[in-house]
Amino acid sequence: MTYSRRAQTTTRRLRIRRIRIAGLLVVTVAIAAALGSELLASPSSTDASPIDVLRSEQRGALGEADGVVPDGTTIFDDGIPGVANLDPALLGALRQAARDAAGDGVEFFVDSGWRSPEYQEQLLHDAVSEYGSEKEAARWVATPNTSAHVSGDAVDIGHSDATAWLSEHGAEYGLCQIYSNEPWHYELRPEAIDHGCPPLYADPTHDPRMQQ
Repeated sequence: MTYSRRAQTTTRRLRIRRIRIAGLLVVTVAIAAALGSELLASPSSTDASPIDVLRSEQRGALGEADGVVPDGTTIFDDGIPGVANLDPALLGALRQAARDAAGDGVEFFVDSGWRSPEYQEQLLHDAVSEYGSEKEAARWVATPNTSAHVSGDAVDIGHSDATAWLSEHGAEYGLCQIYSNEPWHYELRPEAIDHGCPPLYADPTHDPRMQQ
C-alpha cells in the first residue's frame, strides 16, 4: 500500500471515529436532558404528603362532591366543596392569613380540605394497603368518625413555602400545625393568638381525639 493510500485510509478511520463519538455525545446529552426534565417535573418530598398518591388515584372513583380538590385549588375557591364546606371560622382565618401571606409572595393552595365520610373511608382503606397494616396507616389517615377533615375542621396546605409561612406566622391567626409528621395539616386553635400553638403530637395516633 502506498503512503498516500495509507494516509487516506487513516483519515477515513479518524473521520468515522469522530462521527461515532459525536453521535454518542448527542445521545448522552439527550438522555441527560430527558432525565433532568423528569426530575424538575417531579414534586419534592417537602411539597406533598404521603397520601397525595392515594388522593390522586381516587379522583376517578370520587368527585368534587366528596371533597376531592382539583390541582391548583386555592383557599378562595368557593365553588369547590372541599373548600366551601370547611368550618367558617377556620376558613375565615385561613383567608386572612392568605391575604397577608400574598404580600410576601406566598400563595395558599389546598391539597385537601373537607372530605365526605366515603372519601375518608376509601383513603383509609388504601392507606392500609399502602402501608401494610391498620396501625401504620393510622399514623397518616384517620377513620371517618374521628377525622377533622370530615368535620370540616382541618385543611392540608401546599406548597412548602406556604407551610413554612404558616409555621412562622400561623399562630397569629389561630392556625396551628397539629402533628409533627404532617407539616401541611392545619387546624384552628383560637387560643393560639394569645398563647401560641399547643405542643405537637408525634402523629395522629397520639391525639386523644383519634381514640374515640
